[in-house]
Amino acid sequence: MMRETEGLRPSWRGLFGIGLIVSLSFGGLTLLIAAVTGLPLRDPDGFLGPSYVRLPLIVGAMIALDIVPRALLRRPPVRALGEEIVRVMKARWPLSRLAIVAAGLATFYVAYVAYRNLKSFLPFLRDHLSDPWLVATDEWLALGHHPGNVLHELLGTGVSAEVLSWVYIFFLTFVPFSLAAALVWSTQLARGAWYATALSFNWIIGTMTYYVIPSLGPIYVERFRFADLPDTEVSGLQNSLWNNRLEVLAGPHATQSVHGIAAFASLHVSIVFTAALVGHLVRLPQVVRVALWVFVVLTALATVYFGWHYLLDVVAGFGVGALSVGLAALAVRRGAGPGLPLPTRPGDVRAGAAPRSALSDAAGVAPV
Repeated sequence: MMRETEGLRPSWRGLFGIGLIVSLSFGGLTLLIAAVTGLPLRDPDGFLGPSYVRLPLIVGAMIALDIVPRALLRRPPVRALGEEIVRVMKARWPLSRLAIVAAGLATFYVAYVAYRNLKSFLPFLRDHLSDPWLVATDEWLALGHHPGNVLHELLGTGVSAEVLSWVYIFFLTFVPFSLAAALVWSTQLARGAWYATALSFNWIIGTMTYYVIPSLGPIYVERFRFADLPDTEVSGLQNSLWNNRLEVLAGPHATQSVHGIAAFASLHVSIVFTAALVGHLVRLPQVVRVALWVFVVLTALATVYFGWHYLLDVVAGFGVGALSVGLAALAVRRGAGPGLPLPTRPGDVRAGAAPRSALSDAAGVAPV
């Protein structure tokens, strides 16, 4: 596998300069809107706490997984294990590579937090909802039927609901761990930067679509259509998001919650499609590529099955993902350098170039 030498390794400015400028500009826009409207800024929490805590924790754990096994394989005496770990750390993680990881995290973090806040501002800045039009479009596309109900009839509402619920909730873990894997386990750093930048662009472009066609989604405007579904992790999340919406609308300064409901476009679909598309273009092992495409299909089904999204939301999600991947390739390519191939289609991987992605190392880890 072709690996970057220290001489060929690009700088963090080369890989993330454009992406970081775009994210910071997006963050600056968020600050400006908050100042003008008087709406509060929030740092949304996740399952490991705030994103500025959980992302470095995950990255640190993956760096440890990269270093410690290599040190152990050298079979040093127990007393010298610490020294051996330090030697491996210095060899594999010079400051230049740590700077690239830090720049990638900053690019993602700023875009993500700005996205969550602008999504929370949405009901105050765009009080018109497009759900009636999207409902009519759904029924037209489904030949007079409701797409969610069609899936309930075809797939059932028992085991299928539990499986699709797991698929949907897995996304919440998938995003931070895939980002960390791309930044840490990259043997060609430009490709890891490509994926990280594409994720950031998804948040930015997706936010724009929220404001162009503001909507809540079928579960919140036609809840009766989903009454037959069992209680799952998804239904609990839907109820929690609705309660957060009510709290924020009642008084945005009186709660730490953020408003998190927006249907068009589906960023679940766009993010997972981004991962599958990048994995396909950089020629990950076939089993990983197949798994990612299956994940895309199941995610798209889950978003409609549970009423998160309309059919147009899913289609738009694919468009957001494709656009993000293309723009990220342009942004990263400027700093990748001639020795760091960054294919934008499968045919760009030439004979002699690494057949596997920068997002995988000897263990064959998926980029996402």
